[in-house]
Amino acid sequence: MKLAGKIALITGANGAIGSMIARAYLAEGSTVILVGRSKEALEKIQIELSSYGNTVLYQANVSSPQDIQATFSSIQDRYGRLDILVTAAGVYGEIGTLEQCAPECWLEAIMVNLFGTMLCVRSALPLLRKSNGGKIITFAGGGDGSLPHFSSYASSKGAVLRFTESVAAELAGSTITINAISPGLVNSGFVQDLLKAGEERAGKQKYQEAQRQLAGEGDAVSPEKAAELAVFLASKESNGLTGKNISAVWDHYEDIPSHLAEIMKSDVYNWRRIKPKDRGYDW
Repeated sequence: MKLAGKIALITGANGAIGSMIARAYLAEGSTVILVGRSKEALEKIQIELSSYGNTVLYQANVSSPQDIQATFSSIQDRYGRLDILVTAAGVYGEIGTLEQCAPECWLEAIMVNLFGTMLCVRSALPLLRKSNGGKIITFAGGGDGSLPHFSSYASSKGAVLRFTESVAAELAGSTITINAISPGLVNSGFVQDLLKAGEERAGKQKYQEAQRQLAGEGDAVSPEKAAELAVFLASKESNGLTGKNISAVWDHYEDIPSHLAEIMKSDVYNWRRIKPKDRGYDW
Protein backbone atom coordinates (compact mmCIF):
# COMPACT_ATOMS: atom_id res chain seq x y z
CA MET A 1 0.00 0.00 0.00
CA LYS A 2 1.26 3.47 -0.94
CA LEU A 3 0.51 5.21 2.37
CA ALA A 4 0.99 2.43 4.90
CA GLY A 5 1.72 3.76 8.37
CA LYS A 6 1.17 7.38 7.38
CA ILE A 7 -0.89 9.86 9.41
CA ALA A 8 -2.95 12.20 7.24
CA LEU A 9 -5.12 15.17 8.17
CA ILE A 10 -7.86 16.29 5.79
CA THR A 11 -9.82 19.50 6.26
CA GLY A 12 -13.25 19.72 4.67
CA ALA A 13 -13.42 15.96 5.25
CA ASN A 14 -17.22 15.94 5.17
CA GLY A 15 -17.29 17.35 1.64
CA ALA A 16 -17.48 15.39 -1.61
CA ILE A 17 -13.78 15.73 -2.37
CA GLY A 18 -12.47 15.56 1.20
CA SER A 19 -14.41 12.41 2.05
CA MET A 20 -13.30 10.71 -1.17
CA ILE A 21 -9.67 11.52 -0.42
CA ALA A 22 -10.15 10.12 3.08
CA ARG A 23 -11.48 6.87 1.63
CA ALA A 24 -8.60 6.63 -0.83
CA TYR A 25 -6.02 7.26 1.88
CA LEU A 26 -7.56 4.65 4.17
CA ALA A 27 -7.52 2.14 1.33
CA GLU A 28 -3.79 2.84 0.93
CA GLY A 29 -3.08 2.15 4.61
CA SER A 30 -3.09 5.63 6.15
CA THR A 31 -4.60 6.68 9.46
CA VAL A 32 -6.88 9.61 8.63
CA ILE A 33 -7.80 12.61 10.77
CA LEU A 34 -11.10 14.12 9.63
CA VAL A 35 -11.55 17.86 10.22
CA GLY A 36 -14.68 19.88 9.50
CA ARG A 37 -17.11 22.44 10.88
CA SER A 38 -20.04 20.06 11.41
CA LYS A 39 -19.53 17.31 13.98
CA GLU A 40 -22.72 15.60 12.83
CA ALA A 41 -21.54 15.52 9.21
CA LEU A 42 -18.11 14.24 10.26
CA GLU A 43 -19.64 11.45 12.34
CA LYS A 44 -21.72 10.39 9.34
CA ILE A 45 -18.63 10.25 7.14
CA GLN A 46 -16.73 8.40 9.85
CA ILE A 47 -19.40 5.68 9.88
CA GLU A 48 -19.33 5.45 6.08
CA LEU A 49 -15.55 5.04 6.15
CA SER A 50 -15.42 2.56 9.03
CA SER A 51 -14.94 -0.42 6.75
CA TYR A 52 -11.89 1.18 5.11
CA GLY A 53 -9.74 1.86 8.16
CA ASN A 54 -9.08 3.98 11.24
CA THR A 55 -10.26 7.57 11.47
CA VAL A 56 -10.42 10.19 14.19
CA LEU A 57 -12.43 13.40 13.90
CA TYR A 58 -12.00 16.97 15.06
CA GLN A 59 -14.66 19.64 14.79
CA ALA A 60 -12.98 22.88 13.75
CA ASN A 61 -13.50 25.98 11.63
CA VAL A 62 -10.34 26.35 9.54
CA SER A 63 -10.63 30.14 9.59
CA SER A 64 -10.54 30.20 13.41
CA PRO A 65 -6.99 30.46 14.83
CA GLN A 66 -8.26 29.14 18.16
CA ASP A 67 -9.88 26.07 16.60
CA ILE A 68 -6.82 25.25 14.53
CA GLN A 69 -4.40 25.74 17.41
CA ALA A 70 -6.48 23.43 19.60
CA THR A 71 -6.74 20.80 16.84
CA PHE A 72 -3.04 20.65 16.09
CA SER A 73 -2.09 20.72 19.77
CA SER A 74 -4.28 17.67 20.28
CA ILE A 75 -2.69 15.93 17.29
CA GLN A 76 0.74 16.68 18.71
CA ASP A 77 -0.26 15.07 22.01
CA ARG A 78 -1.90 12.09 20.34
CA TYR A 79 0.49 11.26 17.48
CA GLY A 80 3.59 13.42 17.86
CA ARG A 81 3.87 13.89 14.12
CA LEU A 82 1.96 14.36 10.87
CA ASP A 83 2.90 12.94 7.46
CA ILE A 84 0.26 14.42 5.15
CA LEU A 85 -1.86 17.58 5.26
CA VAL A 86 -4.72 18.08 2.79
CA THR A 87 -6.52 21.44 2.92
CA ALA A 88 -9.74 20.53 1.12
CA ALA A 89 -12.02 22.86 3.11
CA GLY A 90 -13.51 25.46 0.80
CA VAL A 91 -16.51 27.67 0.06
CA TYR A 92 -17.77 29.69 -2.91
CA GLY A 93 -18.37 32.66 -0.66
CA GLU A 94 -20.36 35.59 -2.01
CA ILE A 95 -21.81 34.97 -5.47
CA GLY A 96 -22.70 37.89 -7.72
CA THR A 97 -21.12 40.78 -9.58
CA LEU A 98 -18.77 42.87 -7.48
CA GLU A 99 -21.40 45.61 -7.21
CA GLN A 100 -23.92 43.09 -5.85
CA CYS A 101 -21.55 41.70 -3.22
CA ALA A 102 -21.59 42.82 0.39
CA PRO A 103 -17.94 43.37 1.44
CA GLU A 104 -18.25 41.28 4.61
CA CYS A 105 -19.75 38.38 2.63
CA TRP A 106 -17.13 38.72 -0.11
CA LEU A 107 -14.50 38.21 2.58
CA GLU A 108 -15.83 34.74 3.52
CA ALA A 109 -14.06 32.87 0.72
CA ILE A 110 -10.80 34.65 1.52
CA MET A 111 -11.08 33.67 5.18
CA VAL A 112 -11.90 30.00 4.55
CA ASN A 113 -10.05 29.22 1.32
CA LEU A 114 -6.92 31.33 1.80
CA PHE A 115 -6.59 32.25 5.48
CA GLY A 116 -7.81 28.79 6.52
CA THR A 117 -5.25 27.14 4.27
CA MET A 118 -2.51 29.32 5.71
CA LEU A 119 -3.51 28.58 9.30
CA CYS A 120 -3.50 24.83 8.73
CA VAL A 121 -0.20 24.78 6.84
CA ARG A 122 1.49 27.02 9.41
CA SER A 123 0.24 24.88 12.30
CA ALA A 124 1.13 21.62 10.58
CA LEU A 125 4.74 22.48 9.73
CA PRO A 126 6.25 21.58 13.14
CA LEU A 127 4.52 18.20 12.99
CA LEU A 128 5.43 17.62 9.34
CA ARG A 129 9.09 18.29 10.13
CA LYS A 130 8.99 15.21 12.36
CA SER A 131 7.95 13.08 9.39
CA ASN A 132 10.31 11.47 6.94
CA GLY A 133 9.11 13.50 3.99
CA GLY A 134 6.02 15.52 4.87
CA LYS A 135 3.49 16.24 2.14
CA ILE A 136 1.15 19.25 1.91
CA ILE A 137 -1.69 19.32 -0.62
CA THR A 138 -3.67 22.53 -1.11
CA PHE A 139 -6.64 23.14 -3.38
CA ALA A 140 -6.87 25.59 -6.25
CA GLY A 141 -9.93 26.12 -8.45
CA GLY A 142 -11.82 28.53 -10.64
CA GLY A 143 -10.35 27.51 -13.98
CA ASP A 144 -7.50 29.28 -15.76
CA GLY A 145 -9.14 32.59 -16.65
CA SER A 146 -11.60 35.16 -15.41
CA LEU A 147 -14.58 33.98 -13.37
CA PRO A 148 -17.27 36.67 -13.41
CA HIS A 149 -19.84 36.58 -10.59
CA PHE A 150 -17.36 34.61 -8.46
CA SER A 151 -14.60 37.17 -7.84
CA SER A 152 -14.35 36.26 -4.15
CA TYR A 153 -13.84 32.56 -4.88
CA ALA A 154 -11.50 33.17 -7.82
CA SER A 155 -9.40 35.64 -5.85
CA SER A 156 -9.04 33.27 -2.91
CA LYS A 157 -8.07 30.29 -5.05
CA GLY A 158 -5.64 32.30 -7.16
CA ALA A 159 -4.01 33.44 -3.94
CA VAL A 160 -3.74 29.81 -2.75
CA LEU A 161 -1.63 29.06 -5.81
CA ARG A 162 0.84 31.87 -5.12
CA PHE A 163 0.84 30.86 -1.46
CA THR A 164 1.70 27.30 -2.45
CA GLU A 165 4.57 28.42 -4.67
CA SER A 166 5.92 30.79 -2.02
CA VAL A 167 5.82 28.24 0.79
CA ALA A 168 7.49 25.69 -1.49
CA ALA A 169 10.36 28.13 -1.99
CA GLU A 170 10.60 28.69 1.78
CA LEU A 171 10.75 24.94 2.34
CA ALA A 172 13.41 24.31 -0.31
CA GLY A 173 16.08 22.08 1.13
CA SER A 174 13.73 20.50 3.64
CA THR A 175 11.98 17.15 3.28
CA ILE A 176 8.53 18.80 3.08
CA THR A 177 6.83 19.39 -0.27
CA ILE A 178 3.68 21.37 -1.08
CA ASN A 179 1.58 21.18 -4.23
CA ALA A 180 -1.92 22.26 -5.27
CA ILE A 181 -4.70 20.28 -6.93
CA SER A 182 -7.15 21.73 -9.42
CA PRO A 183 -10.00 19.21 -9.08
CA GLY A 184 -12.24 20.33 -11.94
CA LEU A 185 -15.98 20.96 -11.76
CA VAL A 186 -17.07 18.45 -9.11
CA ASN A 187 -20.76 18.02 -8.27
CA SER A 188 -20.56 19.00 -4.62
CA GLY A 189 -22.17 21.33 -2.12
CA PHE A 190 -20.91 24.19 -4.28
CA VAL A 191 -23.63 23.37 -6.82
CA GLN A 192 -26.32 23.86 -4.19
CA ASP A 193 -24.76 27.18 -3.18
CA LEU A 194 -24.79 28.33 -6.78
CA LEU A 195 -28.42 27.38 -7.33
CA LYS A 196 -29.42 29.05 -4.08
CA ALA A 197 -27.78 32.28 -5.26
CA GLY A 198 -30.04 32.32 -8.32
CA GLU A 199 -29.47 33.06 -11.98
CA GLU A 200 -29.21 36.84 -11.57
CA ARG A 201 -26.29 36.61 -9.16
CA ALA A 202 -24.58 33.48 -10.50
CA GLY A 203 -24.93 34.39 -14.16
CA LYS A 204 -27.01 32.55 -16.73
CA GLN A 205 -24.27 30.20 -17.96
CA LYS A 206 -23.09 29.03 -14.55
CA TYR A 207 -26.63 28.73 -13.25
CA GLN A 208 -27.69 26.52 -16.17
CA GLU A 209 -24.54 24.42 -15.80
CA ALA A 210 -25.46 23.85 -12.14
CA GLN A 211 -29.00 22.84 -13.10
CA ARG A 212 -27.65 20.30 -15.59
CA GLN A 213 -25.25 18.95 -12.99
CA LEU A 214 -28.03 18.50 -10.48
CA ALA A 215 -30.05 16.65 -13.10
CA GLY A 216 -27.08 14.40 -13.87
CA GLU A 217 -26.76 15.83 -17.37
CA GLY A 218 -23.72 18.08 -16.96
CA ASP A 219 -20.01 17.56 -17.39
CA ALA A 220 -19.32 17.09 -13.70
CA VAL A 221 -15.97 15.61 -12.71
CA SER A 222 -15.91 12.68 -10.31
CA PRO A 223 -14.28 13.49 -6.95
CA GLU A 224 -12.40 10.20 -7.39
CA LYS A 225 -10.10 11.96 -9.86
CA ALA A 226 -9.00 14.44 -7.19
CA ALA A 227 -8.61 11.56 -4.72
CA GLU A 228 -6.39 9.60 -7.10
CA LEU A 229 -4.20 12.65 -7.63
CA ALA A 230 -4.12 13.26 -3.88
CA VAL A 231 -2.78 9.73 -3.37
CA PHE A 232 -0.06 10.37 -5.94
CA LEU A 233 0.95 13.66 -4.30
CA ALA A 234 0.97 12.09 -0.83
CA SER A 235 3.06 9.10 -1.86
CA LYS A 236 6.76 8.71 -2.57
CA GLU A 237 5.89 8.68 -6.29
CA SER A 238 5.76 12.48 -6.18
CA ASN A 239 9.02 12.95 -4.26
CA GLY A 240 10.88 16.01 -5.49
CA LEU A 241 7.80 17.73 -6.92
CA THR A 242 6.93 20.94 -5.08
CA GLY A 243 5.34 24.33 -5.70
CA LYS A 244 3.22 23.07 -8.58
CA ASN A 245 -0.49 23.11 -9.50
CA ILE A 246 -1.66 19.82 -10.99
CA SER A 247 -5.00 19.30 -12.70
CA ALA A 248 -6.87 16.15 -11.73
CA VAL A 249 -8.61 16.24 -15.11
CA TRP A 250 -6.13 17.37 -17.74
CA ASP A 251 -2.61 16.57 -16.55
CA HIS A 252 -0.91 13.19 -17.04
CA TYR A 253 0.60 13.33 -13.58
CA GLU A 254 1.57 9.66 -13.66
CA ASP A 255 4.33 10.68 -16.08
CA ILE A 256 5.71 13.42 -13.81
CA PRO A 257 8.47 11.22 -12.26
CA SER A 258 9.88 10.66 -15.75
CA HIS A 259 10.10 14.42 -16.37
CA LEU A 260 10.73 15.68 -12.84
CA ALA A 261 14.05 17.40 -13.55
CA GLU A 262 12.58 19.32 -16.50
CA ILE A 263 9.45 20.28 -14.57
CA MET A 264 11.34 21.58 -11.54
CA LYS A 265 13.66 23.70 -13.73
CA SER A 266 10.74 25.31 -15.56
CA ASP A 267 7.44 27.09 -14.96
CA VAL A 268 5.47 24.05 -16.11
CA TYR A 269 2.40 23.59 -13.85
CA ASN A 270 2.66 27.18 -12.59
CA TRP A 271 0.66 30.34 -13.17
CA ARG A 272 2.72 32.96 -14.99
CA ARG A 273 2.30 36.36 -16.62
CA ILE A 274 2.35 36.07 -20.42
CA LYS A 275 4.62 38.66 -22.02
CA PRO A 276 4.43 39.89 -25.66
CA LYS A 277 7.54 37.93 -26.66
CA ASP A 278 5.90 34.73 -25.38
CA ARG A 279 3.36 35.14 -28.18
CA GLY A 280 5.83 36.06 -30.89
CA TYR A 281 5.59 39.83 -30.66
CA ASP A 282 8.71 42.02 -30.75
CA TRP A 283 7.26 44.86 -28.69
